[in-house]
Amino acid sequence: MTNIAICGANGKMGKNIYSCIKEREDCNVVAGIDVYTEQYADFPIVETPAKLPVKPDVIIDFSNPAGLDALLEYCLSTGTPLVIGSTGYDDAQIAKIKSAANQIPLFFTFNMSLGINLLVQLAKKAASVLGDQFDIEIVEKHHNQKIDAPSGTAIMLANAINETLDNSKHYVYDRHSRRQKREKTEIGMHSIRGGTIVGEHDIIFAGNDEVITLSHSAASKMVFAEGAVNAAVFLKDKPAGLYDMSQMV
Repeated sequence: MTNIAICGANGKMGKNIYSCIKEREDCNVVAGIDVYTEQYADFPIVETPAKLPVKPDVIIDFSNPAGLDALLEYCLSTGTPLVIGSTGYDDAQIAKIKSAANQIPLFFTFNMSLGINLLVQLAKKAASVLGDQFDIEIVEKHHNQKIDAPSGTAIMLANAINETLDNSKHYVYDRHSRRQKREKTEIGMHSIRGGTIVGEHDIIFAGNDEVITLSHSAASKMVFAEGAVNAAVFLKDKPAGLYDMSQMV
């Protein structure tokens, strides 16, 4: 049995994670962390990690980048494994996450969906085959409440492609002020926000007289919740290190 604390317990993802866990027999929610401490199930919700009434086996975080320092401080001081599913971290915060993984088991990915992580592998294969013969553009669509742009998943896809191409590309996020032709070394990144779109990502490889598009669409947030819970069960009892979906699948 894996005892889990949910950071961001009163958010939409937090409640989806709880719904996922309560249908399973290999894990259990023992506590929640959220600035809003209203209780909706049979576990306590506290404002900060330091106030947790019991040490969990793993913490799943789908909260806000602003809470990263307090979360890492708790996990490092108690040796608690951490699954990070939140996005919007800056470079300095990502560096802190990677540093913490030297001392604790830490699962970090920009997207918990199995399908998205398959898309990453397909994109890398396409990039290795097509090379510089095709222009690459990434279009991501999300609901109108999402704050960060481009999405963490779009960045993850771009990074995977760029690494495959020996980091020869640079990212262009906005062309409205660029009065010039597209450069061969670009990966274009485009963000659309509207309605209740859960998450859609298209990778476009555009060549001479042909276009290849790799796509993924999420119909609900449960795909991310299930991935996060699987990651938490996987992470329990692992040695210190930085883990992602590639190790789990």
